Amino acid sequence: MYDLNDAEPLRSGEIIPDGTFAKVTMTIRPGGVDGPFETDKGLLKPSGSAESDVLSLDCEFTVVDGPHARRKFWHLFTVSGGKIDEKGASVGWNISKRMFRGMIDSALGLDPTDMSDSAKAKRQLRGLADLGGITFIAKIMVEASDRYADKNRLERPVLPNEKEWPLVMEGKDVQPSPSPRKKDSKPAQTPAAGQPAWQQSANAPAPAVAAAPATTAAPAWRQSAAPASAPAAAQTSGPAWLNG
Repeated sequence: MYDLNDAEPLRSGEIIPDGTFAKVTMTIRPGGVDGPFETDKGLLKPSGSAESDVLSLDCEFTVVDGPHARRKFWHLFTVSGGKIDEKGASVGWNISKRMFRGMIDSALGLDPTDMSDSAKAKRQLRGLADLGGITFIAKIMVEASDRYADKNRLERPVLPNEKEWPLVMEGKDVQPSPSPRKKDSKPAQTPAAGQPAWQQSANAPAPAVAAAPATTAAPAWRQSAAPASAPAAAQTSGPAWLNG
């Protein structure tokens, strides 16, 4: 006999309110294409269009606690390809790098202005796979669509120097704060023909992530079950789970 009483009830399909602040955990859904580093074999997702060279990191976010606990949403981060800037670098990748740095600062309670050797070391990755399992404070947006149902996406990580960060960390309710945006605004993932940058030539701009740290140890957010409860600026010894 199947007992379905312990199954989670079906949800009505409602989305998380625009501008919601919540603690989330990110997992990576491998897309089958190798990244440039050993840790990222089979990690990246192609665009699905023969005319696009965009490779992305396909991420799933799960709300950890609060009124929206266990709710999920998804986000694609461009890793290479697409529109390039005047320096020949992928515009989408530059945006993704800023988001990833924000996740790390949020997860570890790092002051975003802290450029000490210790802080810089914590922002280094062996590969993008190191971001799997990171838990941080997020601001969640609603992406409107004229053709499909509206959906949630990650607007940005919330940094430790923002007033909402400690409140969410402490489990307190924070009122949603929708950001003003144009109705026709869309994610910056402009496709372009060709192969991923690192496959084109030795002179092409590579989608380089930060240089790997000297140690091969797992990233800090995998060394403990709980994120920091206060900004690093107030903790000279670093987030608690890094001390043992």
